[in-house]
Amino acid sequence: MQAISVLPELEPSPMPTAEAQPLASLLNGSQALMNALVAEGVDTIFGYPGGAIMPVYDALYDFQDRINHILVRHEQGAGHAAQGYARMQGRAGVCLVTSGPGATNLVTAIADALIDSTPLVCVVGQVGKKLLGTDAFQEADVMGVTMPITKWNYQITSADEVPEVLAKAFYIAQSGRPGPVLIDITKSAQLELMTRPFVYEKCQSIISYRPRLVPKAEQIDAAAKLINAAKRPYILAGHGVQIAKAEAELLAFTEKTGIPVATTLLGQSTIPTDHPNHVGWLGMHGNYGPNVLTDEADVIIAIGMRFDDRVTGDASKYIKQAKVIHIEIDPAEIDKIVKAHAPVVGDAKEALTALLPLVNANDHTVWRNEFRKYAAIEHEKITAPELNGDSEKIRMAEVIDLLSRKTSGEAVLVTDVGQHQMMASRYYQFRRKNSLVTSGGMGTMGFALPAAFGAATGAPDRQVVAIIGDGCFQMTLQELGTIVQNKVPVKIIILNNNFLGMVRQWQQLFHERRYSFVELQNPDFVTIAKGFGMAGHTCAAREALNESLDTLLSYEGPYLLEVMVEKEENVFPMVPAGAAVAQIRLS
Repeated sequence: MQAISVLPELEPSPMPTAEAQPLASLLNGSQALMNALVAEGVDTIFGYPGGAIMPVYDALYDFQDRINHILVRHEQGAGHAAQGYARMQGRAGVCLVTSGPGATNLVTAIADALIDSTPLVCVVGQVGKKLLGTDAFQEADVMGVTMPITKWNYQITSADEVPEVLAKAFYIAQSGRPGPVLIDITKSAQLELMTRPFVYEKCQSIISYRPRLVPKAEQIDAAAKLINAAKRPYILAGHGVQIAKAEAELLAFTEKTGIPVATTLLGQSTIPTDHPNHVGWLGMHGNYGPNVLTDEADVIIAIGMRFDDRVTGDASKYIKQAKVIHIEIDPAEIDKIVKAHAPVVGDAKEALTALLPLVNANDHTVWRNEFRKYAAIEHEKITAPELNGDSEKIRMAEVIDLLSRKTSGEAVLVTDVGQHQMMASRYYQFRRKNSLVTSGGMGTMGFALPAAFGAATGAPDRQVVAIIGDGCFQMTLQELGTIVQNKVPVKIIILNNNFLGMVRQWQQLFHERRYSFVELQNPDFVTIAKGFGMAGHTCAAREALNESLDTLLSYEGPYLLEVMVEKEENVFPMVPAGAAVAQIRLS
C-alpha cells in the first residue's frame, strides 16, 4: 500500500446541502476539528492529552454529549483500542494524542493497522507553525516517521484546512483497501480562527486516488472459466472477505460450487467452522490438510488475502501446479508474491456477486474428503492427545476448547501474539462472523488488552474474551485501568506458562534447547488486577477449570482469569521457517 505524500486534489464538490450549511460564527481550528468528527459520525475517540493537543481537548469538553472520549493509559493502547473498535464497527477508529512521544508511542499501532488493513484516523498534535524544525519541546518529525506506515498523512498548519483534510482522511482510510491515516495539526492551527464559515462536505472521490470496486467483466469471465474447468479447486479466504462484508456471498459461492474453503489467520470466522465445506485454516501453525493439499489443487481461488509468508512458506515452491485466481482490491498485491493466472481487481463482495451466476453447480465431495483424511490424522496425533487431560498441568488447548463450548462459539475472541494465539485459532470453533480480532501481519505483543476494550466498545452487544500470554500481558497491562474506569465488561484469560512460549519453542526445536532469555519471573497478575479495581482469580488445577470459566463468563463486569498452563507445551502442526507448506510437521 503506497503512502500518498501530497494533498490529493478533490473533484469539484456540489453546492452545500441542508446538512452542510455553514455555522454562523467563525470557529477556531480545534472547534472545526470537533465539528468535522461529528459530521463524520464519530461517536468514540481513544486518546491521551498533552501540551500540543490541549486546544483540541479544550474544544472536546463541549462535545462530551456527542463524542465518548476514552482515556487510555498509553498512546499505543489508544491505537490498538481504535483497531479493535474499527474491526467490529467496519469503519475508522479514531485516536487523539499529543506531539513528540505521544505521536511516536502511536507508531506501533499505526504500522499494525497498515499491514492488517484496519482503517484508523489518527489526529496528533504538533508544535506551533513558527517552531517547526527548531527542535522545540516535544517536536518530532511525525510526517517523516509515519509516511511509510500510513495510507496518507498530512500536516495542517492553517485552521481553514481542517474541514477538507478531515473529509479526505476518512475517505482514504475507509475506501479501497482500508488503512491508517495520520493528521498532524500544529498548535497554532488549533488556536487560530478560520477565515470563513465552517462547511463540511463528506469526501466522495479524489482524482489521484480511485480504488476499483467493481471488477472488469473480462476478469470475472476468465476466473469463471477456470473454476468451471477445475477438478480440484480450492478457496483461500482472507481478511478481505470480512472487510468487504462478503461472508454471505462466500457462503453462497462455496455451497453452489462445492469448493472447499480454508481461511487465513485473519480470515477465520468468515465461514462457520462446522460448515461442511470449511476445511480449516492455513499457515505456519494452521491445519494439516489445508497446508498439504494446497500443493494438490489445480485451481486456487484466493479471496482478499495477500499470500503472506506465514501462509506460503517457501514461496519458490508454493502452488506451482495450480492456476491462481486472485481476487484482491489492492492491485499492488496482484503478482507480488504469487503469479495470478486470472487476476480480479475489485471488492470481494462485488467479485463474488458477479461470479456466482457464471459458475456451475458442482459437488467436489471426493476432493473435500481428502481434507477429512488429513483432519483425522491431525486429530489422532495432535488434537486428541492435547485434550485428553493426562498432563500434570492444564494445557492451553483444554482452556480454549472448554471456552468454545461454554460460549457456543459466538464470543468475539481477541488474541495477542504467540502460542496462545495459535491455540486459540486451533481450538475455538467460530460460529458467528467477525469474531476474531488479532494482530496478524505485524504480530504485535501487547495488542490484545487494548484491542479487547476497543472491540467491546465497538460491539457492546457481543461477549468479548481476550486470550493473552503472560509475556504479552506485561506489554500493556496498564490498560486494565482504562477498562475499569470505563466499566467495559471484557473477560481476560491469561495463559501463564512463565515463558515467552513461541520463542522458547523455536529455541527448543531449532537451537538445541538453548533457552536464551525466555523464562519470565512474573508478578501476581490477579493482585495487579485487583489493584486496578478488577476482580479475578487464578486457576492452577484442571478440576477447577470448569468452575473458573463459569465465574469468568457470568461476572457482570470486567474479570481476569489467570490459568497456569504446561510450561513447555509446543504448538503443532508447524511449518518450519523456510520450508514448503507440504513439509508441515506434526511433532
